[in-house]
Amino acid sequence: MYREPKLRFLITLVLMKFIRFLLFPFSIIYAIVTSVRNYFFDVGIFKQTTFKKPIIAVGNLSVGGTGKTPQIEYLIKLLKKNHKIGVLSRGYGRKTKGFLHVDTTKTATEVGDEPLQFSKKFKDISVAVDENRVNGIKQLTNAEVVLLDDAFQHRKVKAGFYVLLTKYNELFSNDFVLPTGNLRERRIGVKRADVVVITKCPSTIDEQEQQDLKQLIRRYFNGPVFFSSITYADFLMSNNTSKIKTSELSNYEVLLVTGIANPKPLEKYLSSLNCNFKHVKFPDHHQFSAKEIESLKTEFDALKSGGKIILTTEKDFVRLSDKIKNLYYLEIETNFGNQQKEFDDLITNYVKKSL
Repeated sequence: MYREPKLRFLITLVLMKFIRFLLFPFSIIYAIVTSVRNYFFDVGIFKQTTFKKPIIAVGNLSVGGTGKTPQIEYLIKLLKKNHKIGVLSRGYGRKTKGFLHVDTTKTATEVGDEPLQFSKKFKDISVAVDENRVNGIKQLTNAEVVLLDDAFQHRKVKAGFYVLLTKYNELFSNDFVLPTGNLRERRIGVKRADVVVITKCPSTIDEQEQQDLKQLIRRYFNGPVFFSSITYADFLMSNNTSKIKTSELSNYEVLLVTGIANPKPLEKYLSSLNCNFKHVKFPDHHQFSAKEIESLKTEFDALKSGGKIILTTEKDFVRLSDKIKNLYYLEIETNFGNQQKEFDDLITNYVKKSL
């Protein structure tokens, strides 16, 4: 119902690349406009607001999923033991405007899926949404440290520390600005970062490959570069309190439903578990209609196995859990491997100095 034939998919892919090539002149115009905007902020023509409290901004140069949500969660876990944490997002995809505190009574339509996920997962932090980040930070009066989600291009706030994320297999240094490429601004924008994290690295990445990737980043950035990977939880969680061991997924027939920018790592992980799954893909932050929910239920009923489940991502779960019964999700975490202490010290030292 949702899958295109392979030939049609390949034709569409080639056509999209050709269209992007034709749009190259618009990329030049876009690059000029964003460069002028950044210059005006750099020289003070456009106003930036600074705050006395520590502000850590997490973002990227490209569109698409670079792993901002698990990175924000990593910082929450790192800092919440010793500090009152506030997380501020614009609330992408929400139907509301202005400042809103996020709690478990809210819906993804009201506040966005990622802020709602943060609020449900971490009960002892403050989460809010506001497209006006300056106003939003001012409203988070109880927060000692504020984490800004997807705020690298939000220049009206001058954060004290910038974490820039770039994907292992789609480095910003090899990309071009929209619409020909996926960059929101020119590559030199990375110079505003305090640290670059190459995300979604394979667990098998070795020292030589790390050095090779660093060399690509070093063309534009001379600061610290870290490598992170995604680790998956040992259990699938559900909206009926039941759990399934991840290692036992091969015993189930799975309808995988995703509305994220890049589901390929999850597909690869499930395949490594010998999981028999059928994947229904939706765009990032997709708001599921009643008709689509019914179609998903029909797809699920059509599965022949008695041991069958609907599996989704944690971010999609907050949009689907009240619409589909016995829905399961798989938590993910950011893992810095043997660089963890070095990265943690970089963050906690900044916070200590700022406080």
